[in-house]
Amino acid sequence: MMDIENVTPYERKVLYYETDKMGIVHHSNYIRWMEEARLDWMTQIGWDYKSIEDDGIIIPVLSAQAEYKTMCRFGDTVEISVKLTEYTGVRIGFSYEMKDKETGEIRCIGSTSHCLLSDRNKLLFVRKRYPEKDLLFKELLKQSKAK
Repeated sequence: MMDIENVTPYERKVLYYETDKMGIVHHSNYIRWMEEARLDWMTQIGWDYKSIEDDGIIIPVLSAQAEYKTMCRFGDTVEISVKLTEYTGVRIGFSYEMKDKETGEIRCIGSTSHCLLSDRNKLLFVRKRYPEKDLLFKELLKQSKAK
């Protein structure tokens, strides 16, 4: 079984085009970074988005939230930790903590909520279609809550 301790934070170097005239990262980029980190997290647990979509599953975003703590600037490297916060079999939620790699200062915290849909836009019950993934997510959620 997958151990949450084996999942590493996603690293993201701030690119010039992501900044505004003041050299500060535009707020919309943090939401994009959450998606990048979530995709990386899914790959690390062995269920990457490419294989999910090839299987006819989509995972739309239901909500996204970000709370900006300090500013990121061009050239910074941000470490984004992803934590599974919700799993019901049809809904899945994540929290994100973005820290400056060099200083450890928290830049942003956020969360996203998603549902799982079939290629016909019907709710997908993971437990029925992918019982092994259902067990994996239940175990990862349990581990996340224990931390």
